[in-house]
Amino acid sequence: MTTVPQPVWPDPFDPAAADRLIERFAVLGRTEARLAARGNVAAMLRCLGGNSPYLSDLALREAGTVARFVANGPDTAVAAAMKGLALVKPDAGRPKVAAALRQAKRQVALVCALADIGGLWKLEQITGSLSGLAEATLSLAVAHLLRAAHDAGDLALPDPNNPGVGGGFTVLGMGKLGARELNYSSDIDLVLLFDPAAPIYTERTSDHARVGFAARIARGLVALMETRDADGYVFRTDLRLRPDPAATPPAIAINNAITYYESMGQNWERAAMIKARPVAGDLDLGLGFLEAIRPFVWRRGLDFAAVADIQAMKRRIDEHKGGALSDEADPVTRIAGHNIKLGGGGIREIEFLVQTLQLVWGGRDPGLRGRTTLGALKLLSRAGHVPRRAARELAAAYRFLRQVEHRLQMINDRQTHSIPEKPEDLARIAQFLGFRDAVSFALALIHQMTRVRDRYAEVFDVLPSPLYETSPVLGLDFSGDESAPPTAVAALKEMGFAAPEHIITRVRAWIAGHVRALRSERARELMNQMLPLVLARIGGQPHPDDTFARFDRFLSAQPAGVQLLSLFQRNPNLMDRIAAVLGASPRLADHLAANASALEGLLSPEEEDAPSALRRRLRDERDIEGAIQRTSRAVKEEDFAISVATMEGRLDADEAGIRRTAMADAALTALLPLVQADFSARFGRVRGGGMVVVALGKAGGREMLAGSDLDLMLIYDHPADVTESHGARNMASSQWFVRLAHTYVAALTAPGVEGRMYDVDMRLRPSGNKGPVAVSLNAFRHYHEHDAWTWERMALTRARVIAGPAALRELVTHAIGTAIAGESKTVREDAAAMRKRMLRELPPDGPWDVKPRPGGQVEVEFIAQVLQLLHAGTKPEVLSPTTREALRRLAAAGVLPAPEAEMLVRADHTWRTVQGILRITVGREAGETLPEASARPLLRALGAQDLAALRVELEALAGEVRGAFVRYVGPVGK
Repeated sequence: MTTVPQPVWPDPFDPAAADRLIERFAVLGRTEARLAARGNVAAMLRCLGGNSPYLSDLALREAGTVARFVANGPDTAVAAAMKGLALVKPDAGRPKVAAALRQAKRQVALVCALADIGGLWKLEQITGSLSGLAEATLSLAVAHLLRAAHDAGDLALPDPNNPGVGGGFTVLGMGKLGARELNYSSDIDLVLLFDPAAPIYTERTSDHARVGFAARIARGLVALMETRDADGYVFRTDLRLRPDPAATPPAIAINNAITYYESMGQNWERAAMIKARPVAGDLDLGLGFLEAIRPFVWRRGLDFAAVADIQAMKRRIDEHKGGALSDEADPVTRIAGHNIKLGGGGIREIEFLVQTLQLVWGGRDPGLRGRTTLGALKLLSRAGHVPRRAARELAAAYRFLRQVEHRLQMINDRQTHSIPEKPEDLARIAQFLGFRDAVSFALALIHQMTRVRDRYAEVFDVLPSPLYETSPVLGLDFSGDESAPPTAVAALKEMGFAAPEHIITRVRAWIAGHVRALRSERARELMNQMLPLVLARIGGQPHPDDTFARFDRFLSAQPAGVQLLSLFQRNPNLMDRIAAVLGASPRLADHLAANASALEGLLSPEEEDAPSALRRRLRDERDIEGAIQRTSRAVKEEDFAISVATMEGRLDADEAGIRRTAMADAALTALLPLVQADFSARFGRVRGGGMVVVALGKAGGREMLAGSDLDLMLIYDHPADVTESHGARNMASSQWFVRLAHTYVAALTAPGVEGRMYDVDMRLRPSGNKGPVAVSLNAFRHYHEHDAWTWERMALTRARVIAGPAALRELVTHAIGTAIAGESKTVREDAAAMRKRMLRELPPDGPWDVKPRPGGQVEVEFIAQVLQLLHAGTKPEVLSPTTREALRRLAAAGVLPAPEAEMLVRADHTWRTVQGILRITVGREAGETLPEASARPLLRALGAQDLAALRVELEALAGEVRGAFVRYVGPVGK
């Protein structure tokens, strides 16, 4: 027999009451007398008797449970209580069911209290056991009521011995029950739903009678759970979280509930539904309902509009419950009467903080949708939405406050959350918690609640004002019928707008709700508040009228405005950044207009990088279409965030290329097995076969720019004796892999609401567009041994194998290395001839087209590629798919003089900087002159004073690169 570890029990506050419990327990029988004589048991009983009249009564009534607890520990004692409950059949008589429910409640309540007071269980075990009890009692009660209805002829259940399955009646556990976090004397919050279309009703419950029948089941459930008799009660129930409780019956038709949430549901109801889960009755019916309202709870975009609503609800609670701790100097006086659940620094602030951040971020990140407070807090911290230190402090405070809450409730089984006001009662609770006196308890409580208040304030109580106390702003009055109010015109001109009349016309259209995003009263109210900030930030751009036009297009394209404007209101600096983006980059402005979700990338904390976040989000994804949509959205978000960071000078060309390529690697790697699994389900599998993805060009070199294509090659291999696939359909192995390749490319290029994920270019595969989309490993080897052109081998110097089976990746990597190290006699001549043809057929389009220009990016890359081909056979250490790294390795191997390599690395970085920033700001076709807004980030990135000076520097650098090209590759003429 195993005994539990010996806990240290708090001393009794009332020694006389403690002695009385020992005496009364000992006279129950010989077993009880022997237990009471044991020192550790006596200390436990004295703790109960001297601190809690309720637990004293439970110990006397459930002495057998006390004995099981002492002998075998809390787990076994709770299991015994639950086993007894499980033995009761649904068709048992009502008195027997009611008695069994109440006995289980007494036994589990006693064990949980002992495990809590003695420190034998963590908080999660205590609340989990109480929640498990509620779930089991509800399940038996509902099963009994449904079976009684079946026996009475009101229902025709598909399985009368298991009434919940297909029973058409489900119980959603809300709040702490849904989260498995019930406190010691908690009510249980329930939403009761029934399916009026279920094929279980009889003539006695025809269409018009079904609502009344469901209401009778609901009332019967409440009576079974909360009616007090000689055996006690089970749980108090609260049905007020159902839709419109003042006007609806206690049980609601499921289709009516769905309609309510889709059309009228409020943000507080979304927060409540985070914790909802089916706990009794027809569980599948409950799960189907939660899936149906998932879009209502978890909105796709960042939802800062929920913050203001939840903050307002918290203010109303503060007003009702007294708010913060008092300002008294004496710590005991400060906490007296304070509500540790609803008051400032209390449990509800932690729950509100967690639920609000879940609503804001959980729509786009399903990994944040945990039900438990501590679990969700940990997920939010891992995702970077709560600082780790703050999460640790909040978790510690939550555990402490829940322990205080439990002790308060254990004294008399009252659902109280307030610290006693009388000094004697306050001293009692301090001693019950194990503190030496009330002062030490008060100091500990104040410490924890102050931490909570501070962390809560960081999220909610700092609401930056969008208004600016400047003279132009004060003149922004757009009311009245005058087409050009003089004060507004003057204010707009002072801001920098050249055509204020047009601005006034469009702003009035906004305010009147002529724009779809501003049709709601709440949206127009927010716009009125935000208008000075919006116009001031747009007016600060080099071309404010153009920037305003782009913002107008962006706003007009939004389906709703409340969330967007709330986002700006809570993050005023975001408006600065958006104005700069709109002013400098028509490309990003167009992208924003079509993809408002791209804004979210600017606010996502960077503790978790985007590729890791994508892998986490796809971890449990089984639907291929869903996976493609998630991946495409993540790629677009990351591309936008990288582009903005590049414009703002937070990323240079190297860092941007690495991040953009890492995202592509993650997308390619994550989708390959999902596409292959879906394809195999339809077309069988090729036993022992596999396919790898090879990235080339800028993707291979980890140098991707905004809008870069993916240059890919797909190579497969399979055992020679496996000639066809086996499964749903059989086809030749080569045909199977070619079709798999087409399916994979289709996934990468599938059009979506935010455009294609990537454009894919496969012309670098063997035989180019004339060859198959996927090539076998043997065919790849043969082609590059006998038929490959020099330019194809040059392209292979930038190849990286990034996805597919590990063994095959290794074989393909070796085959690529072998191809690179092949015959090199004519490499220089072939490369020089190719460069001449490029200059003749693809000349540069203006001074900013730095890739094909003489001495430009192409010539830097040619130098690196040609020298790698020439020396790979004897010096394989020179190989790298990244141009700058290859140049450094060539210098280290003595192939290039160090100063020459440094110059080429600098040129490579410069050309990619010009390409990258201009690709973001003006697109692929830059004219002879650059707009000021586009020139700003370019000049900042290259440290140049103005465009004229920059062009002089670029000409000099191109001359140096051309000289190196002639030396290491060959002459190409003027």
